[in-house]
Amino acid sequence: MRSRRDFLTSAGAALVAAPFLNVLRGGGAARAQDGVAPAKRLLIFFSPNGTIPQFWRPAGGENDYRFSPDGFLTPLSDYRDDLLVLNGINFLTGNNHEGGMGAMLTNGNGAGSVSEGVSIDQFVAQRIGAEDRFQSMEFGVLTDPWGASIQTRMSYSGAGQYLHPDADPRSVFRRMFGGISQDEQALENLRLRRRSILDISLGELNDIRGRVGALERRKLDRHLDSIRSLERSLFPEERGACQTPVAPGRMNKDDYAMVPQLTRAQIDLAVTALSCQMTKVATIQLSHTVSPVVFSWVGNTDGHHALSHAANGDLVNVEQFRQAERWCASQFAYIIDTLKATPNPEGDGSMFDDTLILWAKELGDSRAHVCESVPFVLAGSAGGAFRPGRYLDYGGVSHSKLLVSICQAFGINVDTFGDPATGRGGLDRLS
Repeated sequence: MRSRRDFLTSAGAALVAAPFLNVLRGGGAARAQDGVAPAKRLLIFFSPNGTIPQFWRPAGGENDYRFSPDGFLTPLSDYRDDLLVLNGINFLTGNNHEGGMGAMLTNGNGAGSVSEGVSIDQFVAQRIGAEDRFQSMEFGVLTDPWGASIQTRMSYSGAGQYLHPDADPRSVFRRMFGGISQDEQALENLRLRRRSILDISLGELNDIRGRVGALERRKLDRHLDSIRSLERSLFPEERGACQTPVAPGRMNKDDYAMVPQLTRAQIDLAVTALSCQMTKVATIQLSHTVSPVVFSWVGNTDGHHALSHAANGDLVNVEQFRQAERWCASQFAYIIDTLKATPNPEGDGSMFDDTLILWAKELGDSRAHVCESVPFVLAGSAGGAFRPGRYLDYGGVSHSKLLVSICQAFGINVDTFGDPATGRGGLDRLS
């Protein structure tokens, strides 16, 4: 039989994967500048396999831009005053499908940079969400069938350390609301068992901490921080502050045909987590790069990755790709609608008012396999940090500047993100 210490050692190894609560060097939270309160929440939405630039770019200029009837972003026409549509942004630390996926939210996985290989969602979460029940929440849609690799993961807790999105809405619901059963006595018994295990773990580790050197003590402190973070997720102080919604129905999380239902459920859960103040940072990852998903619900007959390489003259497949991309745009519109319809738990207005929403992709022109002019769309003013309602073409700047601007919108005082050789400072003209 394994000893209690053996059990705790293995438990500690699992807990080390939890994000550290320490503020990384070079990027503490700064006060709001110019009278603008920092954004309060971050929500990142990802859809795969790049774009066909001429169908993605809006027509018109900065302030009078519009989405063309045959474009990919047509479902966002009613939201143009809420958007910053960004063109001419290049990845300098990764190219092609795999490189783009790895660089998209990190700008390079170098451990020696100010962000130490951490993705932007985690970098922000470590600074604004360290005391929340969940420092961040990662929602997936069909992210499991290919396993975990640089192609299938976009969030990093450190250089090369993947964070795995939960692709099962019912699993997410159980994490958020303590199980499908609402029997209070059953839930209390479960909490007591969990509390007992955590108390033993904390006691053992604190005892060991007093008997080791400084280097080992720092490692144990990270273990202890991870356990305390887990404790907050298991035992929220204000469990009744948010009404438990209806649990998602049973869905096969790996069934291509279920993508619409899975996506809608995950968006609803992400907004619920933000509005219930369980977390301030959420990501919604729709599949992954090289995704073979067939968007059958919009009439597609071929896989999304194959369609993304359709030549301009291949009218049938370009049209299929257009329908798939328009469906993705409609999901981004649903995120906006849902946030607008949800009251702000911290004051007047809606959740949309002080949430920064980013739609990201890992490629520019999918036919050329390049990470040049990679499309990004921002929604909302991020609490006043940005001035939406515009189309901005940057002519080929590093996307590190966008990542810096996101940090600064949260009052995080950095001027580089990822590889510092890709440039300093944020994007101009956002405010």
